[in-house]
Amino acid sequence: MSTGAFCIACGASPPLTSERMCEGCLRQRTTLSKIPERIQQSRCVKCDSFEVRGRWSEMDPDAVADLRIRENLISEKRAKQVDVSFSVESIDDRTSRLHVEVSGSIEGYGFEGQHEVLLQTSNAVCPACARKAGSYFEATVQLRSSGRRMDDLELKQLRKTLDDMLENMEPDAMFFVTKEGPVTGGWDLQLGSKAMAKNWGRRLVRSFGGTIKETSTVVGSNDGIDVTRLTLSYRKPAYGLRDVIRFRKQLWLVDGWQKDGPSLRRMDRFERTGVSWRDMEKSTVVCPTAEQHLVEVMNRDSSAVEVMDPTDFRMVTVALPYDDDGQSSRLRIGFIDGAWLALPGATGE
Repeated sequence: MSTGAFCIACGASPPLTSERMCEGCLRQRTTLSKIPERIQQSRCVKCDSFEVRGRWSEMDPDAVADLRIRENLISEKRAKQVDVSFSVESIDDRTSRLHVEVSGSIEGYGFEGQHEVLLQTSNAVCPACARKAGSYFEATVQLRSSGRRMDDLELKQLRKTLDDMLENMEPDAMFFVTKEGPVTGGWDLQLGSKAMAKNWGRRLVRSFGGTIKETSTVVGSNDGIDVTRLTLSYRKPAYGLRDVIRFRKQLWLVDGWQKDGPSLRRMDRFERTGVSWRDMEKSTVVCPTAEQHLVEVMNRDSSAVEVMDPTDFRMVTVALPYDDDGQSSRLRIGFIDGAWLALPGATGE
C-alpha cells in the first residue's frame, strides 16, 4: 500500500502546495483578488475636489480611479508579484465603470483576475467651500505704512507677495481670502487661516522690513475651548531697500532688513550699521529708489565720470563712489541736495 504524499482534496499525486493541494484544487479554492462591485465617493460641487480619508483634494479622473482601486482591492495574502492595471469608462458626469485586471503568483503558480467596478460620485460641499460661502475667516491682516499714506503701487507690491506665497506652497484648502478692500490708510484682508496670515506677515517683513503686531480676540467657544480670531497689523516703513535717507545728518543707503530695524550703508565711505525702527523715525528719505537712474559711463578718470543727465540729456560730471572698481560701464545715480551723486554698491549692476 502506497504511503506517498497526495492532495488532501482530491487525492492526486504530487506536486503539491504547502497546504498539500494539487494545482487544480488550489485554483478552485483560491481567488487572487477581491473588490466591491460598487464604490461610492464624494466630490465637492463648488471646487471639484474629492474626499480622500477625511481630506479634500483636486484630482484628475485617472488618479481618482487609481486611488479608489488601491483603497478597495484586496489581494490573497499569499500572492506575490501582484500587478494591477485598469481602464476607465465614463458613463456620465457622476458615474464611471472601472475595468480592473490583476495578475500575480501564488505558491509558484500564475493567477489572473478581472473585475468590473461601478464608481459612483455623490455631490457634497467640502469644509473649505462651506466656510467660504459662509464668509468664514480666522484672521484679519491690516496693511499700513508708518507716517504716510501708501500709494497704489506699494499696495499692489505688498498684495502680490500673498499670491506668490500661495503659488509656491503646498495647497491648503483653508488658505483663501474671504474679503479684502481699501480702508483709510491702507488695505484690509480677511483670511481663512491664522497660519496663512502669520506666514504672510513673516514674508512681508523679510521683503519690505517693518513691524508686525498680533492680537487675538475670543469670538466663541467650542466644546469648552475658546475660539479666537487673529488680527495681524503690518506696518511698512516709509523707506525701502536702496532708498537714500538722511540719518543723523549723514546720507545712508537702506541696505537690508533685520529683526529690530534696517541695516544702513554709508554713502561716502565703507561703513555699515544697524539701527532700530524707533531711531529711524528721525530719518528722512532724500532719494527713493524710484527716482534713481542707472546710467552709462561716457568717460572716466581716477576720481570722476561723465554721464548723461537723465532729465535733459546733457553731459554732467559725477564723482565716483568709494567702491568703484575702475572698470564698470554703468553707475546708479541720484539727484541729492541739488547735484547728481553716484551710489555705492551698484558695481556691475
